[in-house]
Amino acid sequence: MQIGYGRTSTSEQEAGLEAQQRDLAAAGCEKVFTEQVSSVAQREELEAAIDYLRDGDTLVVTKLDRLARSMRDLLTIVDRIEAKGASLRILAMNLDTSTATGKLMLNVLGSVAEFERSLMLERQREGIAKAKSEGKYKGRAPTAMAKADEVEAMLVAGESPTAVAKLLNIGRSSVYRIMDDRGLKREFSYKADADS
Repeated sequence: MQIGYGRTSTSEQEAGLEAQQRDLAAAGCEKVFTEQVSSVAQREELEAAIDYLRDGDTLVVTKLDRLARSMRDLLTIVDRIEAKGASLRILAMNLDTSTATGKLMLNVLGSVAEFERSLMLERQREGIAKAKSEGKYKGRAPTAMAKADEVEAMLVAGESPTAVAKLLNIGRSSVYRIMDDRGLKREFSYKADADS
């Protein structure tokens, strides 16, 4: 059985979703799951489509980006599909994992994506090293540690770590880190603090 899955990121992309449904029906999908949700959000209909798959079924999508947010995500989804004895078909790429050629294409795509990511990270590291050598790279600006003196003064004055964090708009764990760095004891007798 051919099971279709269509997705758009927003509800404004109604025409795009209708086009996917039309293409999936033309491809012979007997049941189609659709949703309008970002690829990084919980994709409940994708989960339902994968759960619906049975041995010998094929999950059909129109384009790769409608299914997966990254190559790693795609490979995880494919593993789940294959564990159910089913296969994946991507219409725009003419890719079908039920064939040897389709599996080869998928593995090549995965290798190319991994290679591109490695190159990108290497270029990023080289760029950072060059910027550092030229004195242009400062790194991430310290936020909580820049307020260490204020944190210490407020703690010594009797404020609780929770109150200090709220007043200075920093995380409570940052307050504790500053206390540890400065050798401040955690057993101060703090003012009554309802939030502690």
